[in-house]
Amino acid sequence: MHLSDFSYDLPDALIAQYPPSQRGDSRLMVLNGAAGRVDHLHFSDLINLVNPDDLLVFNDTRVLPARLFGRKASGGQIEVMLERVLDERTVLAKIRASKSPKAGALLMLEEVLQAEVLDRQGEFFRLRFDTDSVLNALEAHGHMPLPPYIKRHDQLDDQSRYQTIFARKRGAVAAPTAGLHFTDEFFRQLREQGTDHCFVTLHVGSGTFQPVRSENLDEHIMHAEYLDVPQDVVDKINATRARGGRVIAIGTTVVRSLETAARDGVLKPFSGESRLFLK
Repeated sequence: MHLSDFSYDLPDALIAQYPPSQRGDSRLMVLNGAAGRVDHLHFSDLINLVNPDDLLVFNDTRVLPARLFGRKASGGQIEVMLERVLDERTVLAKIRASKSPKAGALLMLEEVLQAEVLDRQGEFFRLRFDTDSVLNALEAHGHMPLPPYIKRHDQLDDQSRYQTIFARKRGAVAAPTAGLHFTDEFFRQLREQGTDHCFVTLHVGSGTFQPVRSENLDEHIMHAEYLDVPQDVVDKINATRARGGRVIAIGTTVVRSLETAARDGVLKPFSGESRLFLK
């Protein structure tokens, strides 16, 4: 399998820079493999494609306002993009600067936060903040980390629209985008027809924005992401399959989670990092 096999033209004009005014007001492409047909529907039609015996699996990660702007002690401008919160005060992050800071360097971020560079770990830096809670500081001062194909600055609305309505567990630096379209009305209809759903957690990392550079895809090294597939999800999936229902993964983050939890062919609870490359 080669990278060039997936090359196609996508005009910039077709890349939406803003979400629709109403969540869920999107188009839906349905691939009908059995019939060899492609149907173009509206997202609201999805409820008609789901059966009562099916199980929908969502990713309940919550996006952090993980981008911070500031300067080094020397005055040079920097951009910090968090990858992972390690504890109340310490994070792993990427730093964009004209010259990489060294261990011990102090960074002033958003005019109110100070962070010390502890060390470098590959492409990431370990930073310690002068605050009791990095998570709370991010919520107060951080910027939403919009994807690089969104060519605009983040805005106030992005704090809610670049977030699923079921986002609960803070830790992602990018949204599980397949889940962004779902509305309270969809879940009401789901309950009405008796279709069950459940949640896994995969904290989407900044590696999701990185391009694949190896022409031979077998040589590509996939970034790691933390995920959690709990026992109750395993039980629901096994019960669904036993009664002949379909397990419908909402987005590739859920697929990566479930495939990781079933690497030996048997689905089991899993909590930890995954480097699984879905091909």
